[in-house]
Amino acid sequence: MPARARFDQGVGDAESTALRLAIRDGTLIDSVLVDCERNLAVSSLDARTHALVELGALVAVGAGVSSFAVTVGEALAAGASPDEIVGTMVAVMPLIGTARAVKAAPRIALALGYDVDEALET
Repeated sequence: MPARARFDQGVGDAESTALRLAIRDGTLIDSVLVDCERNLAVSSLDARTHALVELGALVAVGAGVSSFAVTVGEALAAGASPDEIVGTMVAVMPLIGTARAVKAAPRIALALGYDVDEALET
């Protein structure tokens, strides 16, 4: 079966999605960039894992406080524990560097409702 015919069958399988991304299929890329539900569906991840992956990416790019608040909220709502949320930051630290993880730590702590000001005073 030609590769193009496989793409017409949808994006439910890993091979099709990987190949469509590899050829920069604008239809797929646009759809997963603008539609959060479609992004989750195409990723084939459960909502908890998806939110934790997003959190790792936010740590890697040095995202702002509001981005962490939204994503930590989504992770908690999807069943992630605070330990898993902090663990995600720790897991990406060797890949992204200590500075980015330390920069993200107070943002994640705030999103979890921890008193960062009190911790800084001690």
